[in-house]
Amino acid sequence: MDKKTKKQKHRHPNDQTTKSTPDISFKPSSDVKGLKFGCQFIVKSFTIRRANPLELLNLLSLPPPNQRRHHHQHHQEEDQRKPATTKVPFPSTVAFLPTNFTILAHHALHTLTLGLGTKKSKVLIFVLESESMKSCVDRIWPPETTLGEVNKKMIKGLHGCELARFKFRKGCITFYVFAVRREGTLRFACADDLRTILQSVIALKDFLDHTAMLAMPNQRSISFSHAPPVAMAH
Repeated sequence: MDKKTKKQKHRHPNDQTTKSTPDISFKPSSDVKGLKFGCQFIVKSFTIRRANPLELLNLLSLPPPNQRRHHHQHHQEEDQRKPATTKVPFPSTVAFLPTNFTILAHHALHTLTLGLGTKKSKVLIFVLESESMKSCVDRIWPPETTLGEVNKKMIKGLHGCELARFKFRKGCITFYVFAVRREGTLRFACADDLRTILQSVIALKDFLDHTAMLAMPNQRSISFSHAPPVAMAH
């Protein structure tokens, strides 16, 4: 019992790998912990780029929206005759993936430092409370930026907002998931989307290699379904 209690004390409340419904704790943007770099400051210069909706689904091992719709409908022939009006999944979510440069730079750093440099890339997922908030963020956040700018400009720049932060280590990829809402809001309007994303990340197996993320031209074929399960320890 004592060992179990000690283990729980050292675990960050939003750094969870086994719970299916992590606790949500919102804090003002100025108080939220951002990305962690340790002593490897060179990683701050590595770049991330905005992902399109299908890339996010592939990364989370979720089926495309049209497949989900066809799965639940009985009249598939009628559905195929309809014009393509597929709803975009997670309409208020913004995700950032490591660029090809970052993936290759991680491997080079790891090799040049004889294994001391980190090979872990970071994936960022922001679940905003509404599509209107996402529209505002889309105008402010660049399509590509450095990891060092995330804490200073993206997270701390969300004035008047509060965030809940979740961190998941999945092999060579660390996922940071942020829920964002206006200060003073009592509930989170996109709780269902947040729950689906968190549960999907928790269910992912460890990523063993980045090479599957180097697909050209736009990394559209991210797929880790062939990776064997790996036991995780923190």
